[in-house]
Amino acid sequence: MGQKNLAGASTTGQPVRLYTKGVVLGYKRGLTNQHTNTSLIKVEGVRSKEDTQFYLGKRVAYVYRAQREIKESRTRVIWGKIIRPHGNSGVVRAKFKSNLPPKAISQHVRVMLYPSNI
Repeated sequence: MGQKNLAGASTTGQPVRLYTKGVVLGYKRGLTNQHTNTSLIKVEGVRSKEDTQFYLGKRVAYVYRAQREIKESRTRVIWGKIIRPHGNSGVVRAKFKSNLPPKAISQHVRVMLYPSNI
């Protein structure tokens, strides 16, 4: 049996994931130029432009491991924000605090479920 938390909902002891998974597809680009200040992200379970409306304004985290330790941790994060849809198939555009490195292409990102628009 699960325990009751302060809000009255039962908990099963399982951790709650506060993000959905996404994949970096690349940078925004035209035929000859690519604009590295905007990244294209495919969010898991999003298949249409209408589905992307929920994710607009949500925070995105690219988590990676570095070689040198800072504050006893080798894990680093580059934060960004989803700014608008890209096309009709559920891809979104995101701007990050510093541009994503090229090694981030085809890597996973975390699309946080906050800030909430509800």
